[in-house]
Amino acid sequence: MASVDPAKLRVLERVLREAQRTGALTAVPVDEIISHARWFSEAIPKTALTAVDLGSGAGVPGLIVALECPELKLVLVDRRSGRTDSLSRAVNALDLADRVTVLCSEIAEMVRDSTWAKHFDVAMSRGLGPPIQTLNLSRDLVKPGGVIIVSEPPPESPSRWDHQQVLALGLRGPIRLGSVAMFHVKHPDLENDDFTA
Repeated sequence: MASVDPAKLRVLERVLREAQRTGALTAVPVDEIISHARWFSEAIPKTALTAVDLGSGAGVPGLIVALECPELKLVLVDRRSGRTDSLSRAVNALDLADRVTVLCSEIAEMVRDSTWAKHFDVAMSRGLGPPIQTLNLSRDLVKPGGVIIVSEPPPESPSRWDHQQVLALGLRGPIRLGSVAMFHVKHPDLENDDFTA
């Protein structure tokens, strides 16, 4: 993970504070939002080249991941045009437009579009919806062998993942990494469920 340019970090903080002002982001301290989002960056395999942030909203975790993983091409997706307009301005303010695309779309439509289906090395989401539905939609956008990373409740919370449902989706996991859970999308050539993070 690259160290983030302090000037860009200041721009990011302004972007996130503005999102809080408009109600697009909760009133949690901005440094906590950034710290939480860094777990997504930590979980992304070093070999990943493409990622999608589903339900990106104000750009968390997508904008933070874009700053911390400069080799990664990202698509930030939200179904609300007001959010994607703000995201586009944020991407330009952070000088990320050469490798970060903002898309206004329903995720179910992306899954049916051959441009995006099975296109990404990584799908990530912070608070997209019911856990199994999130995995199902994410899986359909990730290449075999890729990963899905989702935000998790505090560690003391009971697991929200049903092992049999996860396996039925062709996934392995979860592996808990700080504030996120990571799932591997099974590669069709792998017969064995054993893997390491």
